Amino acid sequence: MVRSSAASPAVAAAQEQERPPYTHRQILEILAGLMMALLTSMISTSVVATALPTIVGDLGGQDQLAWVASASLLTMTASTPLWGKLSDLFGRKLMFQTALLIFVLASVAAGLSQDIGQLIAARAVQGLGVGGLSALAQVILGDVVEPRQRGRYAGFIGAVFGVSTVAGPLLGGFIVDADGLGWRWCFYVCVPLAVVAFLVIQKVLTLPKVKRDTRLDILGAFTITGSATVLMLLLSLGGKEFAWNSAWTYGLAAGAVLLMLLAVTAERRAAEPILPPRLFRNRTFVLTGVASLCVGIAMFGALIYLPQFLQIVRGMSPTASGLMALPLVIGMFVTSTVSGQIVTRTGRWKVFPVVGLLCTGAGMYLLSRLHTDSSDLMMGVAVAVLGVGLGLTLQILMLAAQNAAGRADLAATTSGVSFFRNLGGAMGVAAFGAILTNRLTAELNGALAAARVRPPAGTGTVLGSPDEIHRLPEPFQHIVLESFTRALETVFLVGVPVAVLGFLAVIALKELPLRGDTGPTPETAPATVPETSPVSR
Repeated sequence: MVRSSAASPAVAAAQEQERPPYTHRQILEILAGLMMALLTSMISTSVVATALPTIVGDLGGQDQLAWVASASLLTMTASTPLWGKLSDLFGRKLMFQTALLIFVLASVAAGLSQDIGQLIAARAVQGLGVGGLSALAQVILGDVVEPRQRGRYAGFIGAVFGVSTVAGPLLGGFIVDADGLGWRWCFYVCVPLAVVAFLVIQKVLTLPKVKRDTRLDILGAFTITGSATVLMLLLSLGGKEFAWNSAWTYGLAAGAVLLMLLAVTAERRAAEPILPPRLFRNRTFVLTGVASLCVGIAMFGALIYLPQFLQIVRGMSPTASGLMALPLVIGMFVTSTVSGQIVTRTGRWKVFPVVGLLCTGAGMYLLSRLHTDSSDLMMGVAVAVLGVGLGLTLQILMLAAQNAAGRADLAATTSGVSFFRNLGGAMGVAAFGAILTNRLTAELNGALAAARVRPPAGTGTVLGSPDEIHRLPEPFQHIVLESFTRALETVFLVGVPVAVLGFLAVIALKELPLRGDTGPTPETAPATVPETSPVSR
């Protein structure tokens, strides 16, 4: 049976009545809880970056270092679609608080880890909580605020992503350097804010109790998460643990494709699918998913490899390299909040992701032009342009997808778009890493041969930490820095056509009118939600 993607007027009206009346103040209180939870969870994914050398030195396991960083990203991406469905079955509030609880317990376990295996396992569980928080924050905002008013609030959530990218590495560097703390506090420090977010959500968030089918799509859950996990393993391990042209690569790729085909079959037959097939007949969902994938590739790729340029090529400390990303945060914060306000007032949204993807592509191109003698001003401009592009794009794409979905598909749509963005981030980190490794090896070998210089004994073409690179003798150090710069130039240039692809997807979007009132959120609504309609869930 083919299900209609559009609800009848009677059903649509009934669905809109599910939304209780919230005042502007109540929405801000709920938003504060969502932002605190998002901030602490997103910081947790980046705070270990500057602490990794210290962690490995304490626990050992140098060969497993990459898994400390990627384990949470893998589980976050794979679990994102499940959280939306679970919130449909058991309630948004309960599932959001469950994700927070998982995150807190896993953070404590990570801090208590006695070996690298325990830490990787804790980080994987931590990623499950982060996946729920990142997806359900958007779903809850969609429940609380109608699309026309959502832009003015969604911009603040978008700004959280930018702040966390800088706050994480800065906080990690401070904790490692501070006397009396140590790397374990990189995980403990997120716990108090998460607990406060839990209590705020418990107090201020009330949503109507909606009777929904409680059947869980077990086969769909297994195949969707399985295909995403296998794909993530391929992207994370390919070129590192095994060669791209190897049996492992082909086997994992075949496994991902097979599970994906099984997921399509399972979702077409399921009574209550996790990702309903009708979503992929929704033009807006497909195009915003493609654009979000491209934005994720560019954003995570740039944010991971820009600090390497700053620390290796420019010789900055982790703290200083984090401060150099402030223009990105400012650009994201200003444009995401201002664009949200404009969308609420005018009801027009398409121009922002169009301009945003152009700025993202321009930012990636400007980053590719950076060199060893580039000025701080040039670096700041490049990073700021990228931040402007991301700020104009991230939350508006989510708003467009939610606006085109029926209320019954809000959670699935939101988690689906989040899934594509997270998947793009994983793909960007893995693909850019493979490009950097291959280009660096080729550039370094070519430069050494041209200059007829042999590497110092014990170094070869395997590079160490930034401090070790800066202690290399001349002219080998100069050759290394030049080769690394050229390799990063290729990495950032690859981000330009990715941004162009996202731009084309956004151009193809149809600008649907935003649902909801044209005026501001009523301040005359009851101070508390009426007891007759909403039930805390």
